[in-house]
Amino acid sequence: MSRIAVVGGHGKVAMLLHPSLVARGHTPVALVRKEDYRAELESLGAEVRILDIEQDDAAAFAGSFAGCDAVVFAAGGGADGNIERKRTVDLEGSLKSIEGAQLAGITRFVQVSAIGVDAPLPEDTSEVWRAYVEAKRDADAALRDSDLAWTILRPGALTDDPATGQVALGLDVERGEVTRADVADVVAAILDDVTTIGQQCNLVNGSVPVADAVRSLSA
Repeated sequence: MSRIAVVGGHGKVAMLLHPSLVARGHTPVALVRKEDYRAELESLGAEVRILDIEQDDAAAFAGSFAGCDAVVFAAGGGADGNIERKRTVDLEGSLKSIEGAQLAGITRFVQVSAIGVDAPLPEDTSEVWRAYVEAKRDADAALRDSDLAWTILRPGALTDDPATGQVALGLDVERGEVTRADVADVVAAILDDVTTIGQQCNLVNGSVPVADAVRSLSA
């Protein structure tokens, strides 16, 4: 059994990740900024710790990671059009998570990013979307440049449909949709497979069972 710190522990992917981790014998540690979330998260089998991604510093992140064996960065600034939160959550939250993991002596780190964020943006890209893409791009670059045992997962357009258990996973996978439930299951499978360390991969729904798709990353 291991303890997995989940940054953004009340997010849509994280809420599906907690049960998936529990089913694999892990203890999810949900890092959230509101005490109000405790009962709901504990009902999913998660331990709850309070962390304000935007206000707390890397040392506070390290303290929240105490006793954990891995970190999953699954936070996002939301879809409300707030450009500033793309920087303070999607980018700076990731940077503080990376530094916090290093301070806490944790090496394993899985980051949920977004498909295609390294591609050039058209000139008519909206300011909000540009801020989001640039934040994810820069966060991924910082993680790749770190000394952590990282994996970067880049899902396509997220849906709230039920899990299919069937995905396409790989560096050259084209854009498409993927259920949040399938993203959660892939994250959990990645954490259990050390051959995924140092891998960056796109994820959409497809025709390959999750376990087989994750194993194929080392092929």
